[in-house]
Amino acid sequence: MPRDETLTQLLRRHIGQLAGDIGERNVFTPHTLQRAATYIEGEWSKMGYAVERLEYDVSGTRCANLAAECPGRARAREIVLLGAHYDTVVGSPGANDNASGVAALLEISRLFQASQPRLSVRFVAFVNEEPPFFTTGEQGSMVYARAARSRGDDIRLMASLETLGCYSDAPGSQSYPPLFRFFYPDRGNFLGVVSDFRSRAVMRRLAAAFRANSDFPVQTASTFRFVPGASWSDHRSFWQQGYRAVMITDTALYRYRHYHAASDTPDKVCYPELARVTRGLFEAFAALAREGVG
Repeated sequence: MPRDETLTQLLRRHIGQLAGDIGERNVFTPHTLQRAATYIEGEWSKMGYAVERLEYDVSGTRCANLAAECPGRARAREIVLLGAHYDTVVGSPGANDNASGVAALLEISRLFQASQPRLSVRFVAFVNEEPPFFTTGEQGSMVYARAARSRGDDIRLMASLETLGCYSDAPGSQSYPPLFRFFYPDRGNFLGVVSDFRSRAVMRRLAAAFRANSDFPVQTASTFRFVPGASWSDHRSFWQQGYRAVMITDTALYRYRHYHAASDTPDKVCYPELARVTRGLFEAFAALAREGVG
């Protein structure tokens, strides 16, 4: 079986489990939130990773960020961190938002098993990204980023994998915040990489590494944090702690009409495109982990 066909099937299985079998997952449905965490932990354990559960309580519910790491062989203290949130907004099974990001995270970590990075590559599944926790101290990535800063973790790049599964070649399938439409294509057939100005150089390096290893279209934007959508994921928490961070996305609500809806089901995800994106991201991060981030 061709390697990307196998990857497509693995991504489909993860999304089917998270958004199909498990469904809505948040602190208001604690049983399914725990099932999602158990699934992710189990997948990493089967790959041979030691999984760290970083638990904290929210309104009487035990929540957990989950972390696994591929240690660097030369500059192990320097970290490239890939993260994706596994919770959903209330009322949505969250196939694209964000089972697609979690599925990509799992498969990138699987591909790293055959790699020997010079820098350490850390994979984190974050809890409580969605409202009402977004931007609060109970957001999983906020809890994690504060702890990382307190420990003195040398995170050279954090990348948030956020809503990765919608692509279309139809004219007019892509929209934008004000003014952006004058500079970017109107077809939603590309992967987006978004940074603040401080993270612009590392965003460009990541995009260049992606282009060197994949022919999948990619667009980049370095912009103000207040632009609608630019900070709407877990990378914001790392910006707050002074780390360089980017969001990798299909642009979510600017393209995906099922965003935060009950209709965000596994059948809406574009699996072959997601497989190409996942493969390209692995190659790009592997290149950065070999060469260093700066």
